[in-house]
Amino acid sequence: MSKKHIVRVTDVTKDFDLGKIVVKVLKGINLKIETGKYVSIMGPSGSGKSTLFNMIGGLDKPTQGKVFIDEVDIAQLDAYELAWLRCRKIGYIFQTFNLIPVMTALENVTLPMTFGGTPNEAAIERGMKLLSQVGLEGRHSHKPSELSGGQQQRVAVARALANNPSIILADEPTGNLDLSTGEEIINLLKQLSMEQGTTVISATHDFKMLNVSDQVIWIRDGRVEKIQERDELEIHTGGMSS
Repeated sequence: MSKKHIVRVTDVTKDFDLGKIVVKVLKGINLKIETGKYVSIMGPSGSGKSTLFNMIGGLDKPTQGKVFIDEVDIAQLDAYELAWLRCRKIGYIFQTFNLIPVMTALENVTLPMTFGGTPNEAAIERGMKLLSQVGLEGRHSHKPSELSGGQQQRVAVARALANNPSIILADEPTGNLDLSTGEEIINLLKQLSMEQGTTVISATHDFKMLNVSDQVIWIRDGRVEKIQERDELEIHTGGMSS
C-alpha cells in the first residue's frame, strides 16, 4: 500500500523584498510528510525553518513553488477557503501560547469550535473532554494569568485539537518552558500523535524533540540539509543524552 503524504512542498522559494535588497530565505525546498508522523524541523536561527513552517501552515505564500495539504494546493485558495482549511485541518501551537487573557481555559479551547460552527453545548462538552485529556481537569474556569506556563501550553494544545485537525503545527512549543515542563509537553504531543493519528510538525531548537520524532528535517541556509528517519536518530539521541 502506498504511503499517504499529508504535506507536499515542491520547489518552494521565498524572497523578502527589503527595498534595495532582496533576501532569499528559502532556496528550493522539496519535502513530503507522511500522515500520522511526528516531524521536527530543526536548524539554526535564520536558517529559514520558521518561514517554511509558515508556508506549511498557510500563514505565508511562497514566491515560487507549491505547498499541498491533503493534495490541495493552498496557494490557489481564496481568503475564505484558506481560513476554512486553517480552521478545520490545522491546529496551531505557539511558543507564546497566544491565549486570550480575558477568557477562561474552557473558553479559549472552545473558540475554534465556535468559529467552525459547532453548537455551544457540543463545544463545551468537547472542550471539557480535551482539557481532561491534557491533564487540566478542574482548571476549566481558570484564566491564563491563574495558570503556570506549562498549564497555559496545555490549554494551547487542547485548543489546537478543538476541531480534530489532521495536522498540528507547533512553533517552538517548549521555548518558554522549563526543562521538565517542556518534556511533558513533548510527550503529550507524541501521545496524541500516536493515539489519534494526528500529524505533528514542530519547528524547534529543542534537541529533546529528537527523542520522540519519527523524522527530523534539518534546514540550513534556506535548503534541506538532510532528512533523518527514526532509526537513524537512535544513535544521535543516545550520544546526546547526558
